[in-house]
Amino acid sequence: MGDPANHSPLYHAVLDYNGDLVKDLIEEALENGVDVQQILSKSLIPAMDEVGFRFASGSIFLPEMLMAANAMKQGLKILRPILVRSDRKSFLGRVVIGTVQGDLHDIGKNLVSMALEGAGFDVVDLGVDVNSDTFVQAVARHNPDIVALSALLTTTMGSMKGIIRKLKTASSEIRVIVGGAPVNADFATSVEADGFGADARDAVIIARQLIGIPATEPPGKAA
Repeated sequence: MGDPANHSPLYHAVLDYNGDLVKDLIEEALENGVDVQQILSKSLIPAMDEVGFRFASGSIFLPEMLMAANAMKQGLKILRPILVRSDRKSFLGRVVIGTVQGDLHDIGKNLVSMALEGAGFDVVDLGVDVNSDTFVQAVARHNPDIVALSALLTTTMGSMKGIIRKLKTASSEIRVIVGGAPVNADFATSVEADGFGADARDAVIIARQLIGIPATEPPGKAA
């Protein structure tokens, strides 16, 4: 994934899981007049790309990926208010995400949410146990590019089809991606989802593809 020596201290702070340093370096960069987009595109997004690559190759595991995402989140707390005040074009796109009705699990959803934010998306997290009407209302309110549905239970994954049907009826332009432990590509096709992510890295790749950004690696690639 490139020569680490070519990357900034902020990039390395994310890879070292050092949230306090990430925060300090971003505050310093902003004080020195560095543009928010440069902070994202030159340091934070490449760092999360590298985290995803290391996770996919088996050199780090879920706890390390979560630590990197949490370090990234410390920086995003500072950048988010600036991004929200600026033109929406500062974001790659907007994603509404939630765990479907009847399912209270959120670890996977939270990881995907953080990974998408780290990749430059504006993320609206609806939480857990979200019904179809709430998803439709969120689309009307936030005008997202993508809706991401998560399920961990086989008993709740079936509700995704009804949610997707309602979403597509309300907005023919919306794109829906699905994920979660019992979900696979065949199921995603059967419920007419626009994409399936096996993990947070896949979700970012699929989301980029759906808004027209070519992927550097195919989703689902493993070591």
